[in-house]
Amino acid sequence: MAHSATEAEVTALLTQRSPQPAIYTGEAFAALCKQHQLYQLQRDGLGIASVLELPLPVRNGLYSVLVLGSRPPYAFTDDDLRQLLPFAAQIALVVENLVAHEELNQLRKRAEQEKKYLAEEVRTAHNFGEIVGDSPMIHHVFEQISQVANTAATVLITGETGTGKELIARALHNLSPRRERTLIKLNCAALPANLIESELFGHEKGAFTGAVEKRVGKFELAQGSTIFLDEIGELPLELQGKLLRVLQERELERLGGNAVVKVDVRVVAATNRALEEEVVAGRFRADLFYRLSVLPIHVPALRERPADIPLLAQHFARKFARALGKPYLGIQQAALDELLAYSWPGNIRELENLVEQAVIICSGTLTWARRLQAPPTAPGVAASSPGPERPESTSLKEELDLLERARILAAVQQCKGRIRGKKGAAIILGMKPTTLEAKMEKLGIKKEQVIVSRT
Repeated sequence: MAHSATEAEVTALLTQRSPQPAIYTGEAFAALCKQHQLYQLQRDGLGIASVLELPLPVRNGLYSVLVLGSRPPYAFTDDDLRQLLPFAAQIALVVENLVAHEELNQLRKRAEQEKKYLAEEVRTAHNFGEIVGDSPMIHHVFEQISQVANTAATVLITGETGTGKELIARALHNLSPRRERTLIKLNCAALPANLIESELFGHEKGAFTGAVEKRVGKFELAQGSTIFLDEIGELPLELQGKLLRVLQERELERLGGNAVVKVDVRVVAATNRALEEEVVAGRFRADLFYRLSVLPIHVPALRERPADIPLLAQHFARKFARALGKPYLGIQQAALDELLAYSWPGNIRELENLVEQAVIICSGTLTWARRLQAPPTAPGVAASSPGPERPESTSLKEELDLLERARILAAVQQCKGRIRGKKGAAIILGMKPTTLEAKMEKLGIKKEQVIVSRT
């Protein structure tokens, strides 16, 4: 047999002729095989030597023929055909039902695939920005966002470092009536205490040494919009009272000034600290804590939502593959099993960095270049979850530097040493050219070496 006939080929061969109720045995079957390829395929491939054909009544436009084949050359008689003829209508109904059932199954499968695709699109693009997940815990977060986003209420987002608290803040802003204005952000841990007040509330000219001109603070910039105060637990105690006044009175005074400025700002704050404990310890004002946590949202740690780990890994892999101009070929199952077995002390941020490294290094389906193991903890500090210790020879900072170096090298090589401009590595990496050049100098990466290694 040269090849097996597909379903489409059989259908085409059947429609080449108009069968009548008939029996083909012996020489009649041999003649039929010479005239029609379908019967040649049955004879040569299955050893069929005789057939009985019974065209079925057309129902709903369905053209069908019952073909019974047998290897013995004289298996069917005219009496067999006469006995089948009265049942042609019932057989046609059975065939119609079978076809309808198969079509229904195909439609159901297609609907399930479309539902899965649309659900992924909704999770990653429409409802909640970059928040990816399908676990009950993250759905609860989605529900809380939906409930509070349309209000002007202050929201406190809590959760461990790396869980994506800023994404929650963005979703709250993007789903609010203030979404047409820019979300203003301030990390309270990123500035010295003596500069935070000026950043938040602004200052007048001459308010302090170096204040050569008046400056508008973040709250005034956020007029009519939302301000996101990250790491609110790091805010110095002396500034907490001033923030409380802004929340309660909707007004502020610039540093060095005495004029009252009215502000209409929605405040979203985030912290990885247990603020209740900070209040008890006297490091955080109780009245500010209660004012901030009108509607708290807790973001679960990644280890608490393991069902979301494969979704997140695939999301990040596609994202970085697009950024680097590489095809996404999937993630090895063994690598996914490793992700599910790991405790993720660094949460989503750690997963994102790991996947980015894999996309840079791997040329096929993704696997991990390093063992997944928890970083060391400071003496007397318990780890967030149990896990094997990191080798003493490699510190967490050194490992992060290695990942950063590999990422930058890949981007600069891809751009043939170009740093600036539309085709420069800075665009791919999402950095300012000056920032990228400073990082390259710090990590010992020279453009000349990149170009030489590429050639």
